[in-house]
Amino acid sequence: MTGTIFGCIADDFTGATDIAGLLARSGVQVSLRIGVPDSPLTRTSPFEVIALKSRTAPVADAIAETRAALAWLQGAGATRFFWKYCSTFDSTAEGNIGPVAEALMRDLGTDQTVYCPAFPENGRSIFMGNLFVGRQPLAESPMKDHPLTPMRDSNLMRLLQPQVTRPVGLTDRLTVARGVDAVQASLAYHRADGVAHVVMDAVADSDLETIAAACRDMPLMTGGSALAMPLPALYLADGLLSKDAPRQATHEIDRTTIVLSGSCSAMTNAQVAAYIAQGVPSYQLDPLTLTQSGPQAVLDWLATQDLTDAPLIYATADPASVKAAQAKLGVAQVGALIERTLAACAVAARDAGARRIIVAGGETSGAVTKALGVSQLDIASEIAPGVPWTYCLSAGTRIALTLKSGNFGTETFFSDAQAKLDQP
Repeated sequence: MTGTIFGCIADDFTGATDIAGLLARSGVQVSLRIGVPDSPLTRTSPFEVIALKSRTAPVADAIAETRAALAWLQGAGATRFFWKYCSTFDSTAEGNIGPVAEALMRDLGTDQTVYCPAFPENGRSIFMGNLFVGRQPLAESPMKDHPLTPMRDSNLMRLLQPQVTRPVGLTDRLTVARGVDAVQASLAYHRADGVAHVVMDAVADSDLETIAAACRDMPLMTGGSALAMPLPALYLADGLLSKDAPRQATHEIDRTTIVLSGSCSAMTNAQVAAYIAQGVPSYQLDPLTLTQSGPQAVLDWLATQDLTDAPLIYATADPASVKAAQAKLGVAQVGALIERTLAACAVAARDAGARRIIVAGGETSGAVTKALGVSQLDIASEIAPGVPWTYCLSAGTRIALTLKSGNFGTETFFSDAQAKLDQP
């Protein structure tokens, strides 16, 4: 029987479900922990993922929390580790991607790691070190207006170098296309030249398979979730993962549903609009009104809803509206206010009988899961690439919970999620 062999640390909650869902495509049991567990080790899975809320935290706090997660995963038996961040490399000049990676490298005693946020299935690719969102360079995509981490440069080496203390290099697409030996030779060349941080080009799933195969013995890999997807098969072939490893479980969950959306990404705006167009009951949160009157109005509205209609509560808005609210109230204040309100709505919906909770937005997902008191999730069926359903306990009740990164999914995601859970 395989114990825990692989430990992943994600810098937000939707990113954690993203990588957990892709690992679960293997059929092997994947467990997702909300924050660093504070209880002794009990049941662990072959693949353990720890979800942090550290993407925009102060650098020192992000490092401390990530190192604690690493120590827990080492205690669970993991020998391979993955630092998972967003496929759009969300960060600032200070971090937190680079500083956390260097802290993990020190703790693991390794002098080199790789960076590859590519996710071709979701339109994220890297060519000559430049990250593309679909056909747009990152700095020309909607990410340029992200309210917390506006991305104004597309070149990953330039983005990463201010965040780290050691040199940054590139293994380009031409090298990756030549196969595993060429990638390993490139890494060895960089290591001899003192390069500790190597950005990896990838434009197709086959590139990620090559990179994963070349790097699978590294103590630490970093990147988006798609880079980890080939690892279960590689570990099985290497004998690191046993053929009798435990498999995923399924549960029947009532159809009572609440949809909560805090993301203001372009895709989530489209998803909210498409869902409202279906005629579902919906309530839009306004930060200025919440500041003046608090959340009671939306809680009163929620109390009148039939949860079998899967009502929607959303703060999703266009960039201009977001900036206007931030200018009046402050960036951090607006985000915290929306997170608290949607978290309160999640608890109220659960107490009213909601057993399926759909959440859009990384920061919102973090607030909701903490408010629900969720500490561990078992990964279930995938709704869209990188977005699975999960099963968990909240206040002693089993619920189904999905946490969607803002840019993931198609326009029909909220309906797709409900239909997926109804499939046999």
